[in-house]
Amino acid sequence: MVDEIKQSISSGEYREEKEDDIVLTKEGYKKLQKELEHLKDKKRWEVAKRLEEARALGDISENSEYEDAKHEQAFVQGRIIEIENILENARVIREEEIDLSEVTIGSTVHLEDVERGQELQFRMVSSAEARAGDDRISDQSPVGKAIMGHKVGDVVDVQAPSGVMQYRILQIER
Repeated sequence: MVDEIKQSISSGEYREEKEDDIVLTKEGYKKLQKELEHLKDKKRWEVAKRLEEARALGDISENSEYEDAKHEQAFVQGRIIEIENILENARVIREEEIDLSEVTIGSTVHLEDVERGQELQFRMVSSAEARAGDDRISDQSPVGKAIMGHKVGDVVDVQAPSGVMQYRILQIER
């Protein structure tokens, strides 16, 4: 059993739950691994080359290209550290763990904006996995916080900058 758990951890799959876990979907885990690989294997070296080229131009005290490259280098290194920390503390949620009786991380949720009658669909993910524009919503976002744990048919109030919005949960699926 211990060897099975160790193998699961090393492959980014299921492991026992810890208090400081960052819960990720399998796709989110793989996406972060791919981003980390890209940053380490490609981006970091591209930035190093930019720094080298900027230094070759001479005086770096007033060299905007050098300053830009230094800022990008700091950003890339910071993102590498951030992703490594996320992956180190990640627990990949298994499909069978997703409770379809209520909104949880990993579930796909169909909502209706009660006022507009507009239907929305997205996958509920942790904040470590959420990115703008890809039909995923963080459990820490205003809408995510409001609907977590609710069931089909529930109407939830979401405090938005423009006021309170109401959403009806139409369907929950994997």
